[in-house]
Amino acid sequence: MLISPAYAQAAAGGGGSGLVSLLPLVLIFVVFYFLLIRPQQKKMKAHKALVEAVRRGDKVVTGGGLIGTVSKVINDNEIQVELAEGVRVRVVRSTIQDVISKPEPAEKAEAGKAKGAAAGAKAANDDGGQSQGLSGVLKMLGMGRKSDS
Repeated sequence: MLISPAYAQAAAGGGGSGLVSLLPLVLIFVVFYFLLIRPQQKKMKAHKALVEAVRRGDKVVTGGGLIGTVSKVINDNEIQVELAEGVRVRVVRSTIQDVISKPEPAEKAEAGKAKGAAAGAKAANDDGGQSQGLSGVLKMLGMGRKSDS
């Protein structure tokens, strides 16, 4: 009774202030999504793809820090990893942390060797201002023979 109705309506506020009070919460959620949730989802998707792509012969690191070579894919959930010669353990696929190296297929390895040999022969024939081998390194370091220029 002591407060007039006009003051009571002003104290209650308008309908827009409720929406404005939710704005900081929405902004916090957006920031968390882009800084925490989205990168974590990308990381999980990449790890899942990595684990599904593990094949025999891959060198892997397990969750416990053991490094070994995949000797056998048992099923969708388990693989057999050879830690040392004759030491094989069964590992749950999801515990694979990283794939260190993947073996090259035979055709690609032979093609790479042939390509490397052709490039080496071209470099040996083409002087191009750069020397090969130890003399080239010594020249780069300034320890090689001085040329008469």
